[in-house]
Amino acid sequence: MAPMSIDAVVVGAGPNGLTAAARIARAGYRVVVYEGADTIGGNTRTRELMVPGVVHDLGATVVPFAAASPAFAALGLDLPYRHSQFALAHPLDGGRAVVIDRQLGATAEMLGADASRYRRLIAPIVRHFDAFADSTLAPAIRQARHPLVAARFGPLALLPGTMFAGLFGTEEAKAVIVGLASHATVPADRPLTAGVGLTLLVAAHAVGWPMIEGGTQVLAEQLGAIVRAEGGEIIVDHEVRSLDELPAARVTLLDVTPRQLATIAPGASGAFRRWKYGPGVCKVDYVLSGPVPWTAEACRGAATVHLGGTAHEILDSEREVARGRVHPRPYTIVVQPQLADPTRGRPDAIPLWTYCHVPNGADVDASSAIEAQLDRFAPGWRDLVVARQVLTAAASEATNPNLVGGDISGGLMSIRQMLFGARPGRSPYATNIDGVYLCSSSTPPGAGAHGMSGWYAAGSALRVLR
Repeated sequence: MAPMSIDAVVVGAGPNGLTAAARIARAGYRVVVYEGADTIGGNTRTRELMVPGVVHDLGATVVPFAAASPAFAALGLDLPYRHSQFALAHPLDGGRAVVIDRQLGATAEMLGADASRYRRLIAPIVRHFDAFADSTLAPAIRQARHPLVAARFGPLALLPGTMFAGLFGTEEAKAVIVGLASHATVPADRPLTAGVGLTLLVAAHAVGWPMIEGGTQVLAEQLGAIVRAEGGEIIVDHEVRSLDELPAARVTLLDVTPRQLATIAPGASGAFRRWKYGPGVCKVDYVLSGPVPWTAEACRGAATVHLGGTAHEILDSEREVARGRVHPRPYTIVVQPQLADPTRGRPDAIPLWTYCHVPNGADVDASSAIEAQLDRFAPGWRDLVVARQVLTAAASEATNPNLVGGDISGGLMSIRQMLFGARPGRSPYATNIDGVYLCSSSTPPGAGAHGMSGWYAAGSALRVLR
């Protein structure tokens, strides 16, 4: 049973919900967390899927924003980060590949004619990375705390990724930047996508693109341990269908998306029902009997590999998704976990993590398209496949209700939604219901395993509790 006297209830034990609960519990208040699944973690869960002893991250796997998170630093998390030789490899036809090395100078040299421009644009932001992270992993109202960083980064961040890529002349630089910008899940010719690409790029040099030894579930377990150590309670396997069924509490924080809020809280503003979701993903996990035989040698040293070819090809793929279709050669994100964390499997049974973007809610098995891209850049890889599991965009929502239509970002990346959330105001976390706050990735600063949405929502709730 939940304690009789509760200060805060948190619904959803993803990284944001757990971060919110941990911050409030650390402040000395009684917290109860409800989670519908049988384990905590949300999109940071890890499980054996196909072969005993081989573990797969169900959602987030490469976590640069966790390493950069001011919230996790403030909570004192001690995560066992592990890095591959390179942060990222982006192969092109002909056995070539662009590599993002943790060393900025090494990356610049690989870009040839674009080396000096790369240094001029990226190095100053890397030097001020702490202020940069505090600014970008925050709601818009806080970003003025770092005016110099905002002055340098802000104008570029608002641009389309294609315009950011247009600052460079080589095919290699353009391809890698459009690939980075396409993590926004919308075509890179739309506003704000440059900010996504630049943030990922700067993080690669400042903190790397690490994985967590043993799986991303370790992040959730450390957050959960803080909640429990501070006297909080976490109740799993308990789906909340209505706020009315929750115990009385002074504040309630919801790690859910806006439409879910509107479902469990009928008094919620119509703005939450009008929230728009972005493309979904089709995720395909494999177990291989050996390393992927990439044509480009550099891909054998990078845990993360972007498959999509040139900037034009990637943009064409993402535009097709925006039109509601699956491209036959999709932009595909591949992760080779064993290159950073060998504990995920064995030399003869290693995990491979992949996904591509598809229209929201698509019940489409895009594995053949993903595998065509692997054939293109790693011929012969099929001979290594031991097992395979496909999760369509439509099916993913059943594994995690926050993945509406397979959208892993919590909402469409539009200027209005990304900067102001579902209900613009002084606090993008407050709802029109007194004492009820939204703390999911649908609130600023958005998607990523950083916990900052939960951290700032908890800050709003703490002002009420105090």
